[in-house]
Amino acid sequence: MRLDGKVAVVTGGAKGLGKAITLRFVEEGAKVIAVDLNLPEYDEEQVEGYALDITDRDGCKKLYDYIKDKYEKIDILVNNAGITKDALLSKMTDDMWDSVINVNLNGVYNMTKHIGTDMVTEGYGSIINIASVVGEFGNVGQSNYSATKSALYGLSKTWAKEFARKGANVRVNTISPGYIMTDILKTVPDDLLDKFASMTMLKRLGQPEEIANVALFLASDEASYVTGHNLSANGGMRL
Repeated sequence: MRLDGKVAVVTGGAKGLGKAITLRFVEEGAKVIAVDLNLPEYDEEQVEGYALDITDRDGCKKLYDYIKDKYEKIDILVNNAGITKDALLSKMTDDMWDSVINVNLNGVYNMTKHIGTDMVTEGYGSIINIASVVGEFGNVGQSNYSATKSALYGLSKTWAKEFARKGANVRVNTISPGYIMTDILKTVPDDLLDKFASMTMLKRLGQPEEIANVALFLASDEASYVTGHNLSANGGMRL
């Protein structure tokens, strides 16, 4: 029970990586507030669903106030929510650019602004930002997405320095998943999935539970000396 008694917030918690992380945290004893645009539904008593558009700054403040009032603390924040709107730059619209920036980057700022500051005041906490292999290496047709995911490295390193500056035990790290078999990839033709798998050293795609295990490590005291770090979990992929 590595997260026994901990209170965690997971954005994008309705499905995919967010759901896998939520369930893994619950297995290890955490109480999880799963946040998503549409209300996440779970059977587990240890999960509370919360509907929120993380681009709504006032809404993010209200969420923070609600959790503090009800649970009195926030030990873990996983900034996982993200969207894609892919196109070559020549065909990318301003709306495609702005919407991805607003969710994937501004949303992380909105959530961390209050929760991260509170962690510094309380003197402890773990923040995990979900980046991407695309943020590390870029990818054709994903200027907006790769820009947001690359930005998370700079944010995480800066916050790791900022939040620990006065001695608070607040750690900030990123995870960069490769191609993971979430619902989105299940719609991709098999020949493309085989191509993605062949680009990894392990010759296979990842499972959401494997990323959840990485998040569990970074959230737990087992990673007590890890901060300002990016952990690539991509099977040895190179784009």
